Amino acid sequence: MKGRTIALDHVNKTEAAALLVDGRLEDLFLDHDTPSPGTIYRAVAGRPVKGQGGMFVNTPDGPGFLRQVKGLSPGDSLLVQVTGHAEPGKAMPVTAKILFKSRHAIITPSAPGINISRAIRDEEIRVSLLEIAHEEMAGREMGLILRSSCAEAAADDIAHDIAQMRDLATAVTGDASGEGTEKLLDGDSPHTLAWREWTDKADIVTDDGCFADLGILDQIDLLRDARVPLPGGACIYIEPTRALTAVDINTGADTSPAAGLKANLAAARELPRQLRLRGIGGQITLDLAPMNKKDRRQFETALRAAFRSDTVETALVGWTPLGHYELQRKRDRISLNEFAI
Repeated sequence: MKGRTIALDHVNKTEAAALLVDGRLEDLFLDHDTPSPGTIYRAVAGRPVKGQGGMFVNTPDGPGFLRQVKGLSPGDSLLVQVTGHAEPGKAMPVTAKILFKSRHAIITPSAPGINISRAIRDEEIRVSLLEIAHEEMAGREMGLILRSSCAEAAADDIAHDIAQMRDLATAVTGDASGEGTEKLLDGDSPHTLAWREWTDKADIVTDDGCFADLGILDQIDLLRDARVPLPGGACIYIEPTRALTAVDINTGADTSPAAGLKANLAAARELPRQLRLRGIGGQITLDLAPMNKKDRRQFETALRAAFRSDTVETALVGWTPLGHYELQRKRDRISLNEFAI
């Protein structure tokens, strides 16, 4: 199977979306029963947690933890948006900086101004997009970001997307001063996320059972194994714990002087895909195969290049005194281990 394919299906009554590139699973969205990132609540401020620089807020779906608390007092009503998935036993992370995100447009109520994705470099396209944006946002104090997908989209589609998100933002923010807690907007479902985020040209398959027909279920089964084979006989082991995820890189049967560097570079290229598909976030520690210190810069360059195109926000923290490499990754997906697929 060549090219990009988007598969939309239900597996064990769970809505699911998968992105295949040349038959290889590259991204995966699965539905779940916890609040999705993007969900918006009218919340009530609770007690501050000075030691953590934040405050608990009450929502209809349980407590949230908010870090931007300047000017807030317990009992105040405010709008918050879920930014990720909570670790077991912890409050869900929320922000007061609300975003209304669609395929082509992002409305930013608290940040006025019009911006266009830097990925769009054609000056003629940028000028035409600014004209559309100013026309649709005329008289509005909200901000707008036009996404990179606008480069290939029709003007009418972009204008419709802006207007739809603008009107939604107006309606939701208008409920900020209501009484008590209330869910005002659900986060996007897997099928909607696929439409919103996978904007490059692709074949779309919506037949019932397409996950099985396209071999997606078999590839998901492989993701449940801690061991991931790499080219040249090397492998990595990805093992989540409560505190962090440990990634162990092994050279396999290769005993050449460059075996460690080759294994580490192969692991750097594969790691974003594995973390994305497995739904792994939080602190990640890499136990690399042995290599010379002079090769660290080459490994870091490969790692940065691999994560540059990843859709999940990841901070490349750096080296520890023991020679491990640490990452910090946003928890915007539920772990694959929590799904019975």
